[in-house]
Amino acid sequence: MPSGDTVAADYTSKNVIMLVFWVLLALVSSFLCSVAEAVLLSITPSYIEGLKEKKPKLAEKLKRLKVDDLDNSLAAILTVNTIAHTVGAIFSGTEATNVFGSELVGYFTCVMVLLILICSEIIPKTIGAVYWRSLTSISALFILTISTMIKYTGFLWFSKLITRLIGGSHAHTFSRDEFIAMAGVGERSGEIDEGESRILKNLFRFETMTAADIMTPRIVISALKAEISIATAIETADKHFSRIPIYGNDLDDINGFVLRTDLLLHKAECHGESNLESIVRKIPTVRRSQTLTPLLEQLLKDREHIAIVVGEYGETVGLLTLEDLIETLLGMEIVDEFDKVEDMQLYARQLWEKRADKLGIDVKASKEELEETDASDDEN
Repeated sequence: MPSGDTVAADYTSKNVIMLVFWVLLALVSSFLCSVAEAVLLSITPSYIEGLKEKKPKLAEKLKRLKVDDLDNSLAAILTVNTIAHTVGAIFSGTEATNVFGSELVGYFTCVMVLLILICSEIIPKTIGAVYWRSLTSISALFILTISTMIKYTGFLWFSKLITRLIGGSHAHTFSRDEFIAMAGVGERSGEIDEGESRILKNLFRFETMTAADIMTPRIVISALKAEISIATAIETADKHFSRIPIYGNDLDDINGFVLRTDLLLHKAECHGESNLESIVRKIPTVRRSQTLTPLLEQLLKDREHIAIVVGEYGETVGLLTLEDLIETLLGMEIVDEFDKVEDMQLYARQLWEKRADKLGIDVKASKEELEETDASDDEN
């Protein structure tokens, strides 16, 4: 017959094995749940959309878990995680009492808390957050499995009830500022280059900008009187501008524009003495408060390249071109083979400053007056 010491030894060995079993069960189960939770919360709607062409089945699973049934997914993970912690703590505590005695159970509890904190919270959630792209497939399978296992326990129904009572929603949409920030992050990480980042940022700012933000101000518009002859216009018009506004009494009476090529063509056909009214083309007008997106669409639809910007009372406040809109969108100057100056707005300002200086006009005072006028228009 086995002695009492042998029975005690066998009993202690069984308790040690069960202690290790319950500790590992709690830690491993909690580890998997924490990884799955971190992966699930790291998945973005844009990532799911990107998978639809390459991996449609996986994309459908992720959409179901992340978008359609996020509450159920989280409830399943947290339920299994809680059960693992609770059951593991109860049974491992019982076995620890048998193995170490009641005097040392307190030390075992402290060690168990540290193991749970490090091995089933910090480490797995860090892994899930960092490597979530690589773990999406296996995490989706794990979440679907545990969701099916606890589907009929009532936990998921209770979770939905709580969510409805609270009125919470996990739906997430990106704001313009978030998209702009994402473009900057993508550039810094090397996913997109500097030019792509610039265009994306400008694209999301484009809708918030108005004609007043990009126009050439009235004070530097280069225009010609309608009554002068074509020959005189060729001599006096600035050669850097291909489209020249035409006005009657003053700049508030701009009734069209002429193409520089039309001027040269009519002079070559011996019509140099005709006045500009004979070849003037219609010019559209836009309000200074007009946003850029519909403005660009309208100019492209009407095949217009230039427009006069008017204020609240119909007065001319500036001029803009199709190039100005596209340059604002791209964030760079557009220069064709005939352009000798890249920034035409800057050139217009510099030209006006030279003329003002010759006439003895205080350029600084004129600029301040223009800024005050713009500010008052904005307030109105």
